[in-house]
Amino acid sequence: MSSTTPHAMARVRVRYAETDQMGVVYHANYLVWFEVARVEILRSLGLSYKQFEAEGFMIAVIDAHVRYRSPAKYDDDIAIEARIEALRGSLMRFTYRVMRVEDSTLLAEGETTHIVVNKTMEKTALPQHYAEAFRNLMNG
Repeated sequence: MSSTTPHAMARVRVRYAETDQMGVVYHANYLVWFEVARVEILRSLGLSYKQFEAEGFMIAVIDAHVRYRSPAKYDDDIAIEARIEALRGSLMRFTYRVMRVEDSTLLAEGETTHIVVNKTMEKTALPQHYAEAFRNLMNG
């Protein structure tokens, strides 16, 4: 698997409420879309975030970056690609690419870094069965 092959992809049609007065998607919505694609990674492995939380764990965002390349607009059909780039102890790093489906224009790229915490918000290691599933996906 190449370093740019996504581990999961989500599709979203830009809703009017996601745009700002300039007629383009409001910048913070890209982070929401990153989450949509990140959750699809779990689903692709037969896992769910709901299950993860039921087991007493949460994934907290500790760092987020977005680089905007071209604006998305109302009614654009977009694809959000997500990859797990790093996994170490309680730390996880994901990368993303947002593309307009119609013409394959790169709209944004980004990454988020997370730590696994328990219900009392203490940092904890990623449970072994999740770590194994993620590592298997990363190794192709």
